[in-house]
Amino acid sequence: MERNINIERIEQIAGLFGNFDENIKHLEAKYQVSVTSHSDRITVKGEPLNVQNAVRAIECLMKIINKGEAINDQNLQYVFALVGDGEDEKIDALTDSECICVTSKGRPVKPKTLGQKQYVEAIKNHTVTIGVGPAGTGKTYLAVAMAVDAFRSKQINRIILTRPAVEAGEKLGFLPGDLQQKVDPYLRPLYDALFDMLGAESFQRCQERGDIEVAPLAYMRGRTLDDSFIILDEAQNTTNEQMKMFLTRLGYNSKAVVTGDITQIDLPDGKKSGLKEVVKILKGIDDIAVSKFSDRDVVRHRLVGQIIKAYERYEERKSENKSYNNKQTKKD
Repeated sequence: MERNINIERIEQIAGLFGNFDENIKHLEAKYQVSVTSHSDRITVKGEPLNVQNAVRAIECLMKIINKGEAINDQNLQYVFALVGDGEDEKIDALTDSECICVTSKGRPVKPKTLGQKQYVEAIKNHTVTIGVGPAGTGKTYLAVAMAVDAFRSKQINRIILTRPAVEAGEKLGFLPGDLQQKVDPYLRPLYDALFDMLGAESFQRCQERGDIEVAPLAYMRGRTLDDSFIILDEAQNTTNEQMKMFLTRLGYNSKAVVTGDITQIDLPDGKKSGLKEVVKILKGIDDIAVSKFSDRDVVRHRLVGQIIKAYERYEERKSENKSYNNKQTKKD
């Protein structure tokens, strides 16, 4: 089977094929087709179903190019996933996404997946948003971007970022330095996101004025946070009591975003994760949104998504084996 796709500008072909045709080579390998370019069209040859899927992928990629964005491994793999799930028509909603803010280096920050877009919309339209999903889905980075945008537009007066000082296998007391030096490594991902958005000097000035605060969760107790954008990161490592304490800090004209990955809980055995519980406790309350990400929303290296899937399959098999063994024990 052979299909032709009309091209308006030669630049579109260059953007689609990529450096040394690397993009189109990935596409050809994915769908087992042959893709050739002409001055005014692209020709796709192969088995009928493969050609159909390849054409759908190319049309999605062309929409991304027409929005002025470059094709890279991340959006290439994401388009493949959309086509595979039969959701490629949703690419229009993604390409129409508005820029959240511009980083200190002039790079626009926009949602890169539909899950990210829904998350950004939830933050925009709700007072409290809970973002749950695997590593690499942009939960923290996008929340910081939304906070910076709200701060720059004077919707709020302060940005407060916090996370529990809980890590696997390490204790704060074993680290050298005073209290601030001890907790800084735990807060480094939040600092990194703020440095990227504001630049180191601007961040330093804002922090000195008290406009930006990055602190461990324990520092939040007893406070009322008005006119603030508050982000609780790594919330899977909070207890129920800590989660309740954090959410009840919310003051007037404030927003709160809670992010975490329930597959990476570092709490001691027997301790329930406050993030897992709060999703059930607050379900159905107006002005509180729960946004869930999947491995498809991972925007790091493509292997990260595959690693997450592999672990999910492993946990499913382990759960099935445990269930089977329990049944056998009862029979015996």
